[in-house]
Amino acid sequence: MYGWYALLAFGILALFQNKTQILNFLSLPFADKTEKCPAPVVFGFSLDTVHVEPNIIRKNQILGEIFATAGLTRQMIRILENKAIEVFSPRNIQTGKNYHVIRKNECDSQPIAIVYEHDKSKYVLYDLRGDGDVRLVEKPVDVRIESAYGKIESSLWQALDAQEVNPAIIDLMEDALSSSVDFYHVQKGDEFKLIYENKYIEGEAFGVGKLIAAWYKNAQSENYSIRYTTKDKTGYYDQEGRPATKSFLKSPVKFSRISSRYNLRRFHPIKGRRIPHLGTDYAAPHGTPIRSVADGVVIAASYTSNNGNFVKIRHDKVYETQYLHMSRFAKGVRPGTRVSQGQTIGYVGSTGLATGPHVCYRFWKNGRQVNHLTAKMPPADPMSKEELPAYFAYRDQMQAKLASIGSKPKKSENTEVASSGIKP
Repeated sequence: MYGWYALLAFGILALFQNKTQILNFLSLPFADKTEKCPAPVVFGFSLDTVHVEPNIIRKNQILGEIFATAGLTRQMIRILENKAIEVFSPRNIQTGKNYHVIRKNECDSQPIAIVYEHDKSKYVLYDLRGDGDVRLVEKPVDVRIESAYGKIESSLWQALDAQEVNPAIIDLMEDALSSSVDFYHVQKGDEFKLIYENKYIEGEAFGVGKLIAAWYKNAQSENYSIRYTTKDKTGYYDQEGRPATKSFLKSPVKFSRISSRYNLRRFHPIKGRRIPHLGTDYAAPHGTPIRSVADGVVIAASYTSNNGNFVKIRHDKVYETQYLHMSRFAKGVRPGTRVSQGQTIGYVGSTGLATGPHVCYRFWKNGRQVNHLTAKMPPADPMSKEELPAYFAYRDQMQAKLASIGSKPKKSENTEVASSGIKP
């Protein structure tokens, strides 16, 4: 048995050239081969240096109470409230939102910071170190270009959900294809392809950005819409460079239903007699945004007992529109305000003579109220002939990308859409 030990010792000695190497080997401690990962960083603090205490804002809880409960002195509370005036109003703090008390360690009674999470994209940092500071911090957003293909089986929403595409993109599809696709009446078998921006914060999907290009095929036709910036504006254009949206939107609210049409012999539900209804009613939940159907200037933003809160807009020498029964006006909307197509001008309500939340939409042509659903609308301003060659080159790239999209969504980390240098 001793022979084997001797042989092993001789083998070890053979590995080293001298006595010094043997002594160094024997003196080496057992090394920890496990690599330590850096501690996560939250709200700008490394978790191996602080203790974070999560909390939820309770009903009727105010900022001063939160600060006092966390251990702040009255003087520090006043300092923070004064510094927060220009950063974030305490009145914007909402029940159910998260806030965090950050201390050096779990046993430390004095916090070094308090963080209020307004939403996934930003938080308010009340920094208690030094003289105190208040900052609104926006988290970095990673914008990725992604694509999707879908086929309608029951609804557009379900087709998007099946491809794990945020249904919020429906609004963008309506904007891009409103002149060629009726999204109120999509049919089984309709197909679509999309190239769009998806936003991520800390690796989690946060929302959609711009819709860059779209293709929609139904029983009648194939329709293309490509986002493009001309020397005058950014908008959507078809294969020939014509605006993909009409000069007037089809309705002042998105995805609502018509509850009462333009009718010269309509029976009024409140007054109990036949009174001409010179507008179109769109029923929608209370607070739904109401949008201007075209560019124009506000000529009235007022209240009457019949109309309730209403806005009237002059679009040019021929056309005017009016929006009745609003719960309130959008910020900044007043006579003289210039508004753009699709801009929110107010919110659905039931003010005035109304049985429920809706917007009564009225349309004037040459000073006479007409049915906007049957009126022939003017075409939108076309792209200039000088810009068409550059647009056609960009269009060809986008159509090639759309054609390459298969039945499964294809995602890319690239934020470059085309190499032509044209901004989509």
